[in-house]
Amino acid sequence: MIAFAPSRLLILLLAVVLAGMAGPTVAAPAAKANTKLLGNFDDWKAFSYEENGHKVCYMSSQPGKMEPKNKPRGGVYVLITHRPAEKSFNVVSITAGYTYKKKSEVILKIDRRSFTLFTDGDTAWAKDESTDRDIAAAIRTGDSMVVKGISERGTNTTDSYSLSGTGDAFSAINKACGKK
Repeated sequence: MIAFAPSRLLILLLAVVLAGMAGPTVAAPAAKANTKLLGNFDDWKAFSYEENGHKVCYMSSQPGKMEPKNKPRGGVYVLITHRPAEKSFNVVSITAGYTYKKKSEVILKIDRRSFTLFTDGDTAWAKDESTDRDIAAAIRTGDSMVVKGISERGTNTTDSYSLSGTGDAFSAINKACGKK
């Protein structure tokens, strides 16, 4: 069993809610009624909302290309979340639209850098805060991102994301959540 820090658990719960709500044309829809769209930035969107009196900010995108094409999936997206009240920033989560194979890993490639993420249900996570920071920095300055995972049924998937607009999306969530 994987133990989650409170902020990671809350983000996992948000990802599960979003997975059930995401449709083919919506990038990580709002999980809260008070969610505010901070802006659309090319292939990314930025949002903020209040949770228990504390601001949460996140940015999201969906893949431009998903392989294999003939396999039905739920919502597929990446989130980068700030929770300043918990001193939690740049938490990266990737939702696959299916349940990952138990104890499998996801390979996240940003340009020429590769990262290994652990899986839990339909979501992949960085192993620690340092890796989250490294991934977020690579996303901010990169051109493209590829996510490779395997479903519980043994299907290998490859999702390709554009990173166009990430700099502005990061600026929006940083400003909204007071991150310097």
